[in-house]
Amino acid sequence: MAGTLPFRRVAVVGTGLIGGSFALALRKQFPETSIVGYDHAPEKAMARRAVHESTTDLAAAIRGADLVYIALPIGATIEALPRIAELAEPYALVTDACSTKSMVCRSAAMHFHDSAYFLGGHPMAGKEHSGVEHSDAELFRGAPYVLIGSQDSADARVKQFVKSLGAIGAQPLWCDADTHDWAAGIVSHLPQMTAIALARVVQDETDETGMPLTLAGQGLQDLLRLAGSPYSVWRDILLTNRENISRALDRLAQAIDHLRRHITSREMEQEFKIANELYSILRKPR
Repeated sequence: MAGTLPFRRVAVVGTGLIGGSFALALRKQFPETSIVGYDHAPEKAMARRAVHESTTDLAAAIRGADLVYIALPIGATIEALPRIAELAEPYALVTDACSTKSMVCRSAAMHFHDSAYFLGGHPMAGKEHSGVEHSDAELFRGAPYVLIGSQDSADARVKQFVKSLGAIGAQPLWCDADTHDWAAGIVSHLPQMTAIALARVVQDETDETGMPLTLAGQGLQDLLRLAGSPYSVWRDILLTNRENISRALDRLAQAIDHLRRHITSREMEQEFKIANELYSILRKPR
């Protein structure tokens, strides 16, 4: 049911998959709010009806906005933060949707002081395909939405944003930036790297007759869904969370070595049991 958005004008800086989906979700739940998109190809977000207006002028997008939602790649976000801090209205809340948080939040702390309030964020939602053409108003529904800080924040702008997230179906989850990057390295970045590694093995093992790829069924397709994500989306994640991802890969290598050593023993029954239990937990409604 539509409600009154606590933010009357929202600037979405970067109208790709995440920015476009956030804009669509707001338009669906709060049709009276004004949403302006900033992007190098503004016509795409307009064609998708994700925003009411779009511009290639960052200053024009941010002017008058009481919520600035940054959905740029990590490197571009860090580069843009000083300018956004300069342009943002003193009463505005500025938040990002980057997949790693430590470097972004450290950079924001250097530029946001006594005016606009910066809140680090990361929606744990996405698709293997990028671009506003794949945006979805329901993308965040049921998904954790990490916020950096404390849920006891007294800032009214933060409370308004949390309320807005609940309205679009997201589930706010609070933690510090370092904890987020460690956790995301395990449950988000490691699965991506695993899919890339598995794809390489299958590709290298496939011969001129097409075997064994021609035998592949739905199981392999399910495991390789993440392999459809482009490197351009993941480059900055790998650069800014290298230590956590490397540690996660080491843990995976240890787990694979353990399976190799016990592949014909009853020990495997316990490994399957643990995996079955974890899968059951993940399938439960959040």
